[in-house]
Amino acid sequence: MVRVDVVGGDTHEITLDDRDTYADLLAAVGLNRHEATVLVDDRPVPDDGTVEADSVRVLRLVKGG
Repeated sequence: MVRVDVVGGDTHEITLDDRDTYADLLAAVGLNRHEATVLVDDRPVPDDGTVEADSVRVLRLVKGG
């Protein structure tokens, strides 16, 4: 189980398989890699990396023009 704290949003408890990636984690909370990034210990992690953390923060990316 991974605790996912979406900055400025909700906190989720997500159950993942051993091979799930951070992109899978984002999808589980309704986001994708183009609109958010995952932070572990306040450092961004690659979307294709296997989830190894017990707790992460998700930071929504700012878009604008």
